[in-house]
Order: sequence, then C-alpha cells, then structure tokens
Amino acid sequence: MKIKCLKSDLLNSVNIVLKAVPAKSTMPILECLIIDASSNGIKLIANDMEIGIETFVKGDMIEEGTIALNAKVFSEIVRRLPENEVSITADDNFITEIICEKAKFSIVGRSGEEFPVLPEIEKENPLILSQFALKEIIRQTVFSISDNENNKIMSGELFEIKKDTLRVASLDGHRISIRKIRLSKEYEDSKVIIPGKTLSEVSKILSGEASSFANIYFTEKHALFEFDETVVVSRLIEGEYFRIDQMLSSDYETKVTINKKELLSCIERASLLIRETDKKPIIISIGDNNLQLSINTALGSMKEEIDIELEGKDIVIGFNPKYVMDALRVIDDETVDIYLINSKTPCFLRDKDQSYIYLILPVNIQVNAD
Repeated sequence: MKIKCLKSDLLNSVNIVLKAVPAKSTMPILECLIIDASSNGIKLIANDMEIGIETFVKGDMIEEGTIALNAKVFSEIVRRLPENEVSITADDNFITEIICEKAKFSIVGRSGEEFPVLPEIEKENPLILSQFALKEIIRQTVFSISDNENNKIMSGELFEIKKDTLRVASLDGHRISIRKIRLSKEYEDSKVIIPGKTLSEVSKILSGEASSFANIYFTEKHALFEFDETVVVSRLIEGEYFRIDQMLSSDYETKVTINKKELLSCIERASLLIRETDKKPIIISIGDNNLQLSINTALGSMKEEIDIELEGKDIVIGFNPKYVMDALRVIDDETVDIYLINSKTPCFLRDKDQSYIYLILPVNIQVNAD
C-alpha cells in the first residue's frame, strides 16, 4: 500500500475516527485504526464494536492495500509532522513507513483482515436533517442522559418519528429533556434508542452548517449517520423507552415568565458558593411579580431578586442549580415560561408550541418564614 496526502487532511480524518477507538480493549486490534486504500479512495476506519466510524481522506492512492496501525501511536506521529505532504507506505510484512519532509518514521502494523468490519446497513428511506438541526437537537437534549451503566435505557436518547415530526427525548431520573422539530416530509412512524455516547461523538464531527445535510438510517439493531465524507454506525439500545407522555402535565397553579439570561446569570452567581461535594439547592420564592433566589452554604449566602410576570399562586420551591442551568443554557428564547404546581411536583420549562419541554424534579426543602 502507498498513499500521499496533506498532513492537515490526514489529521482531520484521524481525529474523526479516533472517536471510535477504545482507550483499552481486551481485543488489541480494536486499539488500531485501518488505512484502506482502494479504487474507491483512501478511507480511515475505527470500530469499538459499539460505534464504528469510516471517513475518506483527500489524497492520492498510488498502490492499493490495507494496514492496521495503533491509533494512539499513529495519531501522535501525524499530529507532530510538519505541515506538508505525507507519504505512507506499508510492505508485505506490515512495516509502515511515514515520511514528511525530513521526518521519517517506521512502525509495525498488523493485517487489516483481523479488524472487525462495520455492519452492513441497507440504505433505504433515510431521515434527512440539516447538520445544523441535528447538531442542535443533540446539544439541547444529550446533557440529561444518565451515565448509570445499570440502566442502559437511560444512557440513550429516544428518537421518535410520527409523520412529519421528530421528537427526541432523554432522561436521567431527575429531569426530562424533549425537543420536537418539523420534518420536510412525512415518514413512517418509528422509535429507536440511540446511545448518548454515539450522539455526542456525531455532534462533534458535524459541521453544523444549515446548508449541509445528514442522512440517518435505522435498522432493528443499528443506526447509521452519513454526512460529508463520513459514516458513523452505532448499535441501538434494545428495550422499551419510558412512557414519558405519562410524566408530562399541562396542569399548573403558577406560571412565571422571566428573562432567561437574567435567571441563568443569577443561578450561576449563586453556584459560586457551592462546593462540588455539596448538594445544596437553590431556593426560589415567587410572589408579587418578583422571583427571589437564595442559597445558604458553608461558604456563605446570597439573595437576589428578578422581576417576573406572574400568573397564579405564590410558591417556594428548591432545585439542584445544575439541572436548571443545563436547561436554560440550551434554550435560545429571550424569555422562558416556567410552570409549577407545588413545591413537591416537577416544574416545566416549555414554549407555546412545545418545541421544547424541560421537566425538572424539585428538591425537598425546609421552608422558613423570613
């Protein structure tokens, strides 16, 4: 095998496939990436058996062939090469020579035939989204997946298609995040659970351009994302997702309309007094068209008031500040509507069209009269 390409193009492709290389594996071959040079072009491939990534590299294929190289070693070499053309040659003994200007490396590779191939996915009826929409919908929901490995379902996101609407939902036992977008056409109804790790990695690779599109294909066991010169294949999480509709409510006793940036800044200031090990809630007191936020920790205390539009009853309620900040940071509206029933039931942040819904469970607090 022999190929030539620019260092910048090679490094860009290496960085993409590295997202599917495990740090350590019981199968050493999985710690490799594959360089596959054929008449179709030059491809880099990595696969940790949960997520596989394949991407094309711009360059010249001089001699066909395939080689498996330790991904960490190869990526560090490429990263430190001069900004110029790189020549990579592998012989029949898998000795691989990497030359760029006066730098010359010789490393030992392995046969690419040992490497597990990416699953074959039938490419029919893709869900087509702009890269901007896909990147946004992941950003706006992925933060509330659970990292608890004991509950696989919570470590993924529900992608649910009904006619011309895509709904994406995630939850971790303390909150639910839901985003809905209108699609450009109607599709067959379907539901899949995609691992949060996959979506995070896809989001990092997406350009986010509104004029560029991603095709997403679903089978019973896999999801395939195809965009630009890259393909990402992921196992789906098997099982039935939680019945989130039963957890949602349109009832409320109190509705607060508040400037989103003011509320977020206020909670961020309050969080300065919280140590990482603390689980101190912020206390929100609502009444007289005024929201008072207070916190009291071992480091000190803070109170701040924000003007609001209030509909309904006064209320005092406590929240984990991180959960409220996470939701506010991904809401793009200038003002946000918060719906509450009492101090022990979830609050909802949602817009009129319910294109987003964020449910946050409150924290039990002792309410002291000031």
